[in-house]
Amino acid sequence: MKRPKTLHWPLIPSLDPHVPLSFTMSSISSQHWMLFYQSRNHVTPFCSYNTKSDSPNVALNSLPTGEKVTIAEDKKFDLYVKATDCSEDLDVRLGFDLCTEEQDFLCKRKKYVVAALKKVLQLEEDLQDDEIPVVAIMTTGGGMRSLTTTYGSLLGLKKLNVIDCAMYLTGLSGTTWTMANLYRDAYWSQQDLSGKINEARKHVTKCKMGSFSMERMKYYNKQLCQRKQEGHRTSSIDLWGLIVEYLLHDGKDNHKLSDQRQAVDQGQNPLPIYVAINVKDNYSTLDFREWLEFTPYEVGFMKYGAFIRSEDFGSEFFMGRLMKRLPESRICYLEGMWSSLFSLNLLYIWNLSHTSEDFWHRWTRDRVNDIEDEPVLPMRPHEQKTQVFTTASTLSRVLRGAITERTSIAQYHSFLKGLQLHNDYLENDKFCRWKDTVLDTSPNQLTETAEYLSLPLDQSCKYYSEQGIPFPKVVLSEEERKNLKECYLFDDAETPGAPILLFFPLVNDTYQSYKAPGVKRASLEMEEGKVDLTSRFSPYSTYSVTYKEQDYDQLVKLTEYNILNNKHLILQALRTAVERKRRHKK
Repeated sequence: MKRPKTLHWPLIPSLDPHVPLSFTMSSISSQHWMLFYQSRNHVTPFCSYNTKSDSPNVALNSLPTGEKVTIAEDKKFDLYVKATDCSEDLDVRLGFDLCTEEQDFLCKRKKYVVAALKKVLQLEEDLQDDEIPVVAIMTTGGGMRSLTTTYGSLLGLKKLNVIDCAMYLTGLSGTTWTMANLYRDAYWSQQDLSGKINEARKHVTKCKMGSFSMERMKYYNKQLCQRKQEGHRTSSIDLWGLIVEYLLHDGKDNHKLSDQRQAVDQGQNPLPIYVAINVKDNYSTLDFREWLEFTPYEVGFMKYGAFIRSEDFGSEFFMGRLMKRLPESRICYLEGMWSSLFSLNLLYIWNLSHTSEDFWHRWTRDRVNDIEDEPVLPMRPHEQKTQVFTTASTLSRVLRGAITERTSIAQYHSFLKGLQLHNDYLENDKFCRWKDTVLDTSPNQLTETAEYLSLPLDQSCKYYSEQGIPFPKVVLSEEERKNLKECYLFDDAETPGAPILLFFPLVNDTYQSYKAPGVKRASLEMEEGKVDLTSRFSPYSTYSVTYKEQDYDQLVKLTEYNILNNKHLILQALRTAVERKRRHKK
């Protein structure tokens, strides 16, 4: 089993920088694994110990299991070894299938989805298992703005009884703050969200100067020292996570990602998926980035088909085995990583603001050129072309070092350490689905060779089409892009496997004249509809961490309204998804 293909990419083609919400609907099928673990060696391993007088070699296969054997004696110390049997079961799960826990979740979740779809679509009979579409609510955005808009959008979906139609809820950046808050409550989607929205208002509108008080600074120092003593690598992103903890809570938050299992163990809520990006030092995000996803069950790379249990993220692994278990990180540290604004390098920012030519990127990087002609006969599929590698000039390297340096990134021990890619990895269709950077054809530079994972947040526009992933065509005129509507329904029935997409840009359109769907504003209420989202004086900047109560309430009401006002498109998409599932099963 696998998730809907579009779930692993949280962004859609960029129509507006303030995208808060989208839906996808797809189906489930099977996948295969591609990471290579060699459990049997065909050579005799030796342990060597060198001194000035001798160099003893010991065949490891000859050592008795579980017994301490001295292999060298010295006046100052003795050297001994002990062989221990390792189980065949790895601590890193290799494969592209869903883990057992997630498969169990899907089975339990279906009863909620079936009941919700029957009610929402007014069906006469319950849907059969093979008639149930997989619906995902996908959120993205930055800072307090996306936290607030996610609350408003989910409130609208709750009133339409659509949340129970969804299998998954995914997010990155500020939307993960909303998700992490919601999943503290084991039955949040079965309850009225007004209380949680009011609680969030208290923190969004409070003064944030207390985060820099002397008392708070002492707390930060104590927590970071404790984290370092536990064995975690610390950075300023961990400090940012502690600041986020203050921004969103009254005191210390002991909640962990694995604790969220209680919120999905009966299928009572959609399964949350949090997304981050793995990068490399001294490489721009254009040259190297990999999606890393987090659920209450697992953390892993879909690109490699490698996953670990969520409570083991940050622990030390080697060759697929857990070598040193570290205490699970509190979720505030993950929230700091998921929402880090400090991890973008100058080169990436340059490319975001200059859409013509990526001059600096092309001029400063190393060059790889094919130097052999295409053969008449086909080559072995896993063999690579002969290439010449030309390093950048000294000046280019200096400039590249400056513009690819990130102010700070979160670092965790890599759970892929010691694993190798299979010889045929480039031919694996699951790897190719994620192969989108220049380092993907250089196996010695991919993540399984790295000691640590570097995880900032990245945004990648037009990712689906560039990767050849089935996705509905998005065709908008320049005029339409300048004047976005509240909701778009994209459906490409002619493309097999393409999901149905509902896209909600963050816009203030009919809300200016209507306070509720079909209810016009009175003249005295027109001022309430003037929600400034785009001007330079807008209170909703990505970097703004404090709102006035009125600004918070207006943004929640606007995004709730945009959902409710497009109920007909939501129902149309759900109905089409069900009809398509029924048609394909025949």
